[in-house]
Amino acid sequence: MTFSESISTVFSKYATAKGRATRSEYWWFYLFNVLVSLGATLMDYVMGTSVIASIWSLVVLVPNICVGIRRLHDINRSGWWIIVPIVSLVMLLMPSDPNPNEYDIVEE
Repeated sequence: MTFSESISTVFSKYATAKGRATRSEYWWFYLFNVLVSLGATLMDYVMGTSVIASIWSLVVLVPNICVGIRRLHDINRSGWWIIVPIVSLVMLLMPSDPNPNEYDIVEE
């Protein structure tokens, strides 16, 4: 998955925790978020406010949580692991499980 595909996929599944997210989808979106956050923080610094970075943080709060949960589903783990920071970070780095699992979305 490319950088732009990742961003569009995450925002198209804005509040969807069902399904799976590949490692590239998660980390490309993470990079995008870091870059935009740095830009927003820089703009806030220049303007002497903290409004832009705060708004950006609120805009991506739900997508960040949901893509993290979908990433954990991709390695066949429960999304609840997202609340354990160190453990979830290690799990987010693991390769995808190529086998079907209970988190796959089945079209009816």
